[in-house]
Amino acid sequence: MKIKVKNLQGDEVREIEVADAIFDYPYKEHLIHTAVRAVRAAQRAGTHSTKGRGEIRASGKKPWRQKGTGRARVGSVASPLWRSGGTVHGPKPRSYEMKVSVREKKNALKSALSRKLADDGLVVLDSFELESHKTQALAGTLSGLGIDRKALLVDSRENANLERAARNNPKLKTVDALGVNVYDVVGRDHVLVSESALERLVEVLSK
Repeated sequence: MKIKVKNLQGDEVREIEVADAIFDYPYKEHLIHTAVRAVRAAQRAGTHSTKGRGEIRASGKKPWRQKGTGRARVGSVASPLWRSGGTVHGPKPRSYEMKVSVREKKNALKSALSRKLADDGLVVLDSFELESHKTQALAGTLSGLGIDRKALLVDSRENANLERAARNNPKLKTVDALGVNVYDVVGRDHVLVSESALERLVEVLSK
């Protein structure tokens, strides 16, 4: 299939041929869902921790005698029933990582990119070379391309002007071609990718 290539002024400059195996891949919602869950799970620190009754810093002395006081029996001030006592089955540090195979990740990304292309949300640019690193200048350029919502900008990580111009705009995120993931693609209305970055991305997904 063919994709139109535009310049930063929004003019169509040519068409390029892309593999149907990548950009005409069937939409598989369950696969995308699994990949998104895996990305979000990997972002969790998993450093939450609580103390059990054996970890509470407290005296081991019995607060009062077992019988004859009229009060409930208590063996320790670290009891979970007491304020500042231990926590029962509380969270402990752990990893939330989900195992997703490389093939599943690639297929999920193919499915997401194909859906984005079908919905006219994928824009291929001949170059992402900006004259200025100003945030306002980039916003004006994107507005001329009809991009006014959340967008993912894909180009080489060495493109300093693009990185700096997009850094202060919460609607924009820049990634290298090798750093594109399903979560970023489905979480944004538009994906803008330079022709050189697209070639690198296709090369990885074709393996």
